[in-house]
Amino acid sequence: MTTSYDITAVGHAIVDVLAQTDDAFLTRHDLHKGAMTLIDAHRALSLSGAMQDTEMASGGSAGNTISGAASFGAKCAYVGKVAHDALGEFFAHDLKKMNVHFQTPVLHDDPTPTARCLINVTPDGQRTMATFLGAAALISPKDIEEEVIKASQITYLEGYLFDSPSGRETFAKAAEVARSAGRKTAITLSDGFVVNRWRDDLLAFIDRHIDLVFANETELLALFETDDFYKALRYLRGKTDLAFVTRSAEGSVVAKMDDTHVIKAAPCPQVVDTTGAGDQYAAGVLFGLTQGLHVTTCAELGSLAAAHVIGHIGPRAQVSLKQLATERGLI
Repeated sequence: MTTSYDITAVGHAIVDVLAQTDDAFLTRHDLHKGAMTLIDAHRALSLSGAMQDTEMASGGSAGNTISGAASFGAKCAYVGKVAHDALGEFFAHDLKKMNVHFQTPVLHDDPTPTARCLINVTPDGQRTMATFLGAAALISPKDIEEEVIKASQITYLEGYLFDSPSGRETFAKAAEVARSAGRKTAITLSDGFVVNRWRDDLLAFIDRHIDLVFANETELLALFETDDFYKALRYLRGKTDLAFVTRSAEGSVVAKMDDTHVIKAAPCPQVVDTTGAGDQYAAGVLFGLTQGLHVTTCAELGSLAAAHVIGHIGPRAQVSLKQLATERGLI
């Protein structure tokens, strides 16, 4: 079968609600700074009512990545569950206007609403997320479009889905379909708390199903229960063909089984909001890999996209990433 898509992503379909705030707000609402906390519908309603001057954007980690990859020029598809409501329509419209294939059946005959992530951004650019998963958590293996997965160079999986049994089953289905067609699979670890909750399952899943791992430094250290970055990196190199590990201002590290490359962070005049930085880094890397570029160039594309997105509020690019990369001489 010929490849019709560069990347298909599987993730939580979430609409982001963003507001700028201060540390005192986080303390009052018992939010752990810089982390993602799962909340129920009641707390989502209470917290959203307390947030002021909010902005809304389609989000979800894998959704952000796939929109970034599409902005680079990749042909993309997305699998994620939304409800038949206003937020679900908003999410679908945002993907489709970027020419991303999105045909996951909408949740019907169920009152569960579309997921939303309440993101509070403090003056230092840190984002603190409280997520009500809603319909997103009801994704199931039957939502996987096998022909789309088979026709994709890389299937990219969002680690947040490990928080639900149906999410893990969906991952397994997607990975098995991709592998059966000779395609590559990738996973992002998503969050240190996700890693702590599901470490053994994640390691087993990577061993069995994954070719490429994305992580930040915190997630990597949590995965191998060590404070030694390079020790953890060696462990990771023994488990996957290729890995990309971000280290904030220190840039990123590309780890192959027999080689390692350190990539500087792209310059950013001012850090406004770190929401989506890792997601857009993955977008640049995935785009580069599907175009046959060297792994260091892929990482530079990722750094470029991350530097762009942290310079404004919101998790997605505000310019053409393809044009930005062309201007920098990366593509």
